[in-house]
Amino acid sequence: MIKLEYFTQSDFDHLIGWIDSPEFLLQWAGPNFTYPLTTDQLMHYIGNANTKNAPVFVYKVVDEAVDQTIGHISLKIDRQNKAGRIGKVLVSEEARGKGIAGVMIEKILYKCFAELHLHKVGLGVFDFNEPAIRVYKKAGFKVDGLLRDHRKYNNEYWGLYEMSMLHSEWKAKNIF
Repeated sequence: MIKLEYFTQSDFDHLIGWIDSPEFLLQWAGPNFTYPLTTDQLMHYIGNANTKNAPVFVYKVVDEAVDQTIGHISLKIDRQNKAGRIGKVLVSEEARGKGIAGVMIEKILYKCFAELHLHKVGLGVFDFNEPAIRVYKKAGFKVDGLLRDHRKYNNEYWGLYEMSMLHSEWKAKNIF
């Protein structure tokens, strides 16, 4: 159905086209980028990514049936603590509502636990993003806590749920 492939410079235009507002950019990437998203920012983003011992892996999500990019996801690695952090999860507008996000999370968790042998994987999600929260909970993530009024956008504050999954929890859910 889908596969994760390394995100490269040839994928920049897809991603830039999906980020259509400062609000959406903040929701997708936190404060890591400024609007409008540019190729220079993305070059910096992938600068140390996608090598064997890289601290970050950045992926595009490809629909194998039509060989089309339909999403994006990243994974930051803390090798000392055997921990990972999923970030920048995005499904293209035309691919939403088809269960793609859940499959993306399953695939990245497989990389985290089966291939990289991590102990824990975490993520942050804004408290108003109920569809994403449902996807993460269905995948087996637990809510660690709520960071109240964590980010400011214009005149409002957004709360951020911190969620995580341990290797033992993933293994219990994914008996092979």
